[in-house]
Amino acid sequence: MRKMQQKLELPNGSILKNRLVMAPMTNKMSFYNGVVTSDELCYYAFRTGDVGMMITAAAYVKSEGKGWDGQLGASDDKHLLGLSKLAATMKQSGTKAILQIFHAGRRTNSKILHGIQPVSASAVASLEADAEIPQQVSTNEIEHLIEAFARATKRAIQAGFDGVEIHGANGYLLQQFYSPHANVRDDEWGGNRENRYRFIKMLVERVCETAKAESEQPFIVGYRFSPEEGQHPGITLDDTLYLVEQLLQQPVDYLHVSLAEFQSKASSSVNHQEKMIGAYLQEIVAERVPLIGVGGVKTMRDVETALETFDCIAIGRALLIDPRWAEKILADQEAMIRRELILIDRPVNYISNGALDFLTNRMA
Repeated sequence: MRKMQQKLELPNGSILKNRLVMAPMTNKMSFYNGVVTSDELCYYAFRTGDVGMMITAAAYVKSEGKGWDGQLGASDDKHLLGLSKLAATMKQSGTKAILQIFHAGRRTNSKILHGIQPVSASAVASLEADAEIPQQVSTNEIEHLIEAFARATKRAIQAGFDGVEIHGANGYLLQQFYSPHANVRDDEWGGNRENRYRFIKMLVERVCETAKAESEQPFIVGYRFSPEEGQHPGITLDDTLYLVEQLLQQPVDYLHVSLAEFQSKASSSVNHQEKMIGAYLQEIVAERVPLIGVGGVKTMRDVETALETFDCIAIGRALLIDPRWAEKILADQEAMIRRELILIDRPVNYISNGALDFLTNRMA
């Protein structure tokens, strides 16, 4: 049996039926207030059932943490009904349904937030064009942010999801606290690497506590991270190896590295050039939890190569172009896979403008 077809048991006892995962991809299909739409349900229904696990697009945990229009919400009980429909839709044929929970931090703007100034670890703007200077959050506000992630986790449990993925990647709020570029605080939440990790530590602990207290069934908690930042100062692979070791001290059930290509090599560390980033991460993880890779997987050979390093592989653009990609790969019918998106088929495949942006701009 090929490795991709093998089951995988997570630390909490949950079992994935295979090693293929639908990656979290921005689709901008929700209503203005974060409520799930019928088209959004169809988008996920069309792609579930074959993969072992499916991760939603990022869902904001506070309205002030919304990153873009059309984003999924998990910040209020008004979202529960739609989230319940979404979880049930995703859990076809044993696929595990994971809600990715998120706060944009400084990677949003006052227009999206209807006049509210974005917040971050420090009052430092990102290097993106037209980035706004965020407001530095107070210690009291940090506690409220942590509780917002806990409440979103409770809603995920109430809605019937199998787990949550804490979004600590792609320059959003959790990464901002860990980044020496975004976090220039001089209190216990900033400064050295240990202090910059404190927010992540407290938040992951609180989410795991909530999962244990509120769910009668094993509830999955995963964490997604980016291994490097392309600026100086910024997160380096050395910083990330420290981060991963700390996360492994927490009761997380998997780690998910965000990569443009699963075979990417480090650009930030002269000490880690001989192997792929994934190989260095796996040396630290050492089979303590599953490590999910992602990026550029299109063919059977890509899957098999990726699974030599990673325990699971997440699929993004290939599943947008061909919603039955996983079914065809698992059935060894690769010749039937559609490789190009025909624009006339966008409505049939529920490819929204947001999903099309993902395909063309590699949004995450």
